[in-house]
Amino acid sequence: MYWIYNVLLIFYWIGLIPVILYRLTFEEGFYERIKQSAGYMPDSLMKKIEGRRAIWVHAASVGEIVATSPLVKEIKHEFPDAVVVVSVVTATGHAMAERIIPEAEGIIFFPLDLPVLTRRILQSIKPISILLVETEIWPNFLRIAEELKIPVMMVNGRISDRSMKRYRYIKSFTHEMLSSIARFCMQSKFDADYIEQLGAKKENVTVTGNMKYDQTYATVTAEEKQELLEEFGFHNNHPIIVAGSTHKGEEEILFKTFQSVLHKYPQARLLIAPREIYRGHDVSALAKKFGLASICRSDMTEPVHEGIPVVVLDTIGELGRLYSLGDIIFVGGSLVKTGGHNILEPAAHGKPIIVGPYMFNFKDIFALLNNFKACVSVKDGKALTAKVLELCENKDLAQEMSQNCITLMHENRGATQRNIQEIRKLFESLHIIP
Repeated sequence: MYWIYNVLLIFYWIGLIPVILYRLTFEEGFYERIKQSAGYMPDSLMKKIEGRRAIWVHAASVGEIVATSPLVKEIKHEFPDAVVVVSVVTATGHAMAERIIPEAEGIIFFPLDLPVLTRRILQSIKPISILLVETEIWPNFLRIAEELKIPVMMVNGRISDRSMKRYRYIKSFTHEMLSSIARFCMQSKFDADYIEQLGAKKENVTVTGNMKYDQTYATVTAEEKQELLEEFGFHNNHPIIVAGSTHKGEEEILFKTFQSVLHKYPQARLLIAPREIYRGHDVSALAKKFGLASICRSDMTEPVHEGIPVVVLDTIGELGRLYSLGDIIFVGGSLVKTGGHNILEPAAHGKPIIVGPYMFNFKDIFALLNNFKACVSVKDGKALTAKVLELCENKDLAQEMSQNCITLMHENRGATQRNIQEIRKLFESLHIIP
């Protein structure tokens, strides 16, 4: 099966050559990115890790980086002599990692999963262990790590329904890949059951919880919140609605809802953050089609005028903090069949949260918050409007949902420590000295 995978991978990259050449010519920083992906590490990193014992943490993109942040902090606390290298796949993930994981000695782009390149980078860094955040399964990377006797552990493991369906088509291959992983620390019983169905041995699987409950990077002080309110022109406004990680097909629904809110509450404001930040100006133009004055965050050269009711967030790494401004939060990818996005970020700020019916990628987290009456699901745009207006009118309900979020976040913290304990057990069982 590996040879089929490698042939397909080679053809895939050959097909991308024109795109790569274009990006090398016109995209700033892409040369360094592709160089690292080919296994050539920066000299500055190699000097930092030379002769030291490196723990490699792989977190593909922004969502995984959020979970990685508290883990790296704890690794540095528990194993002070170790160095930490964090690898990412996306440019946005790299930018986020640089911002919220300053403790890491190196932040690199993950190698292209070709045997020669993977072997080169593993032999260069020589990690004592590899920690895969959530479910980053790369066949050649795992196989060569096993050949080099580098133990691999999955932390904060998660298997979405969509991923489960895909893995089932290649179950025998998935089983072989999972055999290369020594330990599975999964977010929930759902995830543990899924990973066992795919071939992980039951004795190697444990439920440690979700490390995103432990995130602290989004903490906003009262002074910082006031500054942000003034910067966004929101300081005299109520209600403030924050719509995070929205997708095509959702913005139209949100603008219709906001029109209804604005009709009843003329001082209402909407901060909308499209999942794909390059769509910022398109979303701003769409707002204007609905008769809503708007401005993109990237175009803000001074505090927003109070007469602009819609701000489109088209910058990297700010949404987690800006949830703190909202009176009501909507999390996108849920009114369309995307599967939803992380609802723990607004929950960490103690905000009433609304989502659509499609939360299958975060079903365990949603189930927990929904059962705790901290997050509510609506079936369509009409129901969204009704729920937003209800929360605007019923301050007691909004306050109850807010308090439920705070209580739930407090009660579910500790996953990072449980993952650290499992890492220590792995090191002790293999006589690894970090």
